[in-house]
Amino acid sequence: MARKAPRHAEAERNDQALLIAAKQVLKAEGARASVAAIAARAGVGMATVYRRYRTKEEFFQRLCVLALEQWIKAAEEGLRMDDPWGGLVHYVSAALDFGGGSLGSLAGTVPVSEEMAEAFTRSEGLWHSLVARAHEAGVLRADVTSVDIDLLIEQLGQASLVEHLARQGRTEHLDEARGARQRMIMIALDGLRPGHPSLPAPPPPTDLLSRRWSM
Repeated sequence: MARKAPRHAEAERNDQALLIAAKQVLKAEGARASVAAIAARAGVGMATVYRRYRTKEEFFQRLCVLALEQWIKAAEEGLRMDDPWGGLVHYVSAALDFGGGSLGSLAGTVPVSEEMAEAFTRSEGLWHSLVARAHEAGVLRADVTSVDIDLLIEQLGQASLVEHLARQGRTEHLDEARGARQRMIMIALDGLRPGHPSLPAPPPPTDLLSRRWSM
């Protein structure tokens, strides 16, 4: 496999650092977060950011694409697993690990670029395939939709104890916190299995989450 040029590899490393920082800053400050705050958290100079991205809008659009690529990777990995339930659990766990949904505060503030739309379409297609496979195998309750699970991921990702401890520098507690998070995930996911009482309301519209990106 060909090696990447040093500048290209450095740009990719910077982008990933900026994505991680953006998720942390946006989670705390919402859409009012500045590029400067994100760059400072990532340890990347503003000059470096604006050499690659001409505007704040372009910068945030690129971060959204990078985030969607994480969802795509998680879905592809889940689909490669032989066990439909295991693939679903992998997807949810991966999404919580990489902070899926943390850029949601940008919804309605950043125009959806063509690259964002293409990545979203691919991500949604893979995710729907993962859910359909679980339904067909009878391991996912029939009245649960992909939107239900997306909303579950969003809720489970709020106020992570792991993130709080990491910000405080209390690394001696991180393993216990990660274990507790895995327990919480499995408790929540157990409610997705067949055999539970019917859900109390109609399924949410398939575009419920994407509507907030309209401007």
